Amino acid sequence: MGLCGLIAGLGNPGREYENTRHNFGFLVVEELLRACAPRHALRTLSGKGDAFHLWRCADVGAPGCDWLFCTPLTYMNRSGEAIQRVAAYYRILTENILVLHDEMDLPLGRMKLKKGGGNAGHKGLQSIQQMLGTPDFFRLRLGIGKQAGREGAAFVLDRFSPDERESLNRTIAAAVQGVELFMRDGPEKSQRFCNGFSGTSE
Repeated sequence: MGLCGLIAGLGNPGREYENTRHNFGFLVVEELLRACAPRHALRTLSGKGDAFHLWRCADVGAPGCDWLFCTPLTYMNRSGEAIQRVAAYYRILTENILVLHDEMDLPLGRMKLKKGGGNAGHKGLQSIQQMLGTPDFFRLRLGIGKQAGREGAAFVLDRFSPDERESLNRTIAAAVQGVELFMRDGPEKSQRFCNGFSGTSE
């Protein structure tokens, strides 16, 4: 069974960071695993030195093709250490890596899929680019918005409020669909779906 690529959701490990905005990538990977498990063979792989959690899912994309799902445990600012280690060990090309991460430049309820580009100060993306030696991996940007008068570093470590849960849950469900499209049909169809989605209640 061949490996098609790697889906990596970014966040911080530990209970104090659960359900924070910075852990949006973790939340989507958790939902992806729940969605995949009933339909596909799922195997948990060990994380060397507790650097990551890693799962191998069979036939979640094209027939006969496995995908890896990863959540780095290195904390956000060192995400690239875990992703580079996984990619190197399994010989995954950069163009077959999709990173799911929170994005302050998009409002909650919106998401955008793109390949390459800048990092807009996102420390997790900076780490990945540094460790891989290139920015040319795919990113699914999951909007969290901004709050006037709040420093970004503090805002991203806040938990989602009860008022945000409806948009959050709709976006997580849509992100799962978008990633499944990416795995099954490729980035173009996934990009059309993700970039056209609006999960706001307006």
